[in-house]
Amino acid sequence: MKTLSRILPLLAVFTCSFAWSSDLDLEIDRFLADEVRSQGIPGLSVAVVHNGSVVYKGAHGVATVGDARPLSPENVFHLASVSKPFTATAVMQLVEQGTLALDDKLVEHLPYFKLADSRYQELTILQLLNHTSGLPDVIDYEWDKPQLDPGAAEAFVRSLSTNALLFEPGTRWKYSNIGYDILADVIARASGQTFEEFVAANIFEPLKMGSSSFIYPDIDPRLRVSGHVGSPAEVSDVYPYNRRHAPSSTLNSNAEDMSRWMLALLAGGEPEGERIISQESLDAMWAPTAEISDETNMGIGWFLGEREGRRGVAHGGGDTGFRSYIMLMPDDSVGILLATNWTETDRREIVTGIRELVLAAD
Repeated sequence: MKTLSRILPLLAVFTCSFAWSSDLDLEIDRFLADEVRSQGIPGLSVAVVHNGSVVYKGAHGVATVGDARPLSPENVFHLASVSKPFTATAVMQLVEQGTLALDDKLVEHLPYFKLADSRYQELTILQLLNHTSGLPDVIDYEWDKPQLDPGAAEAFVRSLSTNALLFEPGTRWKYSNIGYDILADVIARASGQTFEEFVAANIFEPLKMGSSSFIYPDIDPRLRVSGHVGSPAEVSDVYPYNRRHAPSSTLNSNAEDMSRWMLALLAGGEPEGERIISQESLDAMWAPTAEISDETNMGIGWFLGEREGRRGVAHGGGDTGFRSYIMLMPDDSVGILLATNWTETDRREIVTGIRELVLAAD
């Protein structure tokens, strides 16, 4: 479900600078209400930040079809692969601490990691982060029989021994959730904490993202959102949670918390005097490390695009019952977060529509 075709098209929305009008939030509100109605989306939530402030934060629709209670910006969505920039940030924090280096061989940190051909010994941390490892992708996320214990990350790494690389590490680009899932164990070994504990202590807590967690059972039941599949939308039989896939997929958050995340990144990693990452590390994450196409590059945990000289960094997410997207325009100090609870949501139409409203405000 996390295919490149679902990620790349939205990079085209990055474009020129603009000024915000006082009633832009009302225009976005009307647009989103129309999209929920016309697409048949059960519910969505959006946050927009600009110049250090939240300029829009809203929700439309319901958390669960059949339940008339309306969504609010506090409702928590599964954000799927929007997890990956958080995982990459955690790795870069450990790089800043001197515990890891991007060119470290994976086997230096996980000596029990093995694959079915000897090339695995050359895999580096960076190659996991920028999808040039040659690792295949996950076939079955086992949402219907999840592993929940703290040892799930190491167990997943040890389960990979029969897999083979698809190509020589570093020679090509191919999206791999397996590569990110391995990073949970790397972070645990380097930090002495589980992946989820490390992210909570070093990102969520400093940024006061109190409703966010990579562990779904920790989410307040009153704020949970159901995933929906099919057309018309029906509640999914499974919720996409499995601890072995935390770094690639299991971030749960809301518009309120994700506003804080976007503001932190656009402030150079130091919002309100609480630094979570250096500007130098952000510059490295937002610089090309692999070419995907003529118009798109891979940074570290982010897809990179440029139009009319304006940078855009982004990542999409899609799992059973959910679609999400985050985009940042660092040169314009703008960030947009979209979270929806329906697999069939046309994210391109919504994000492009928000972009057009923003440009019209100039």
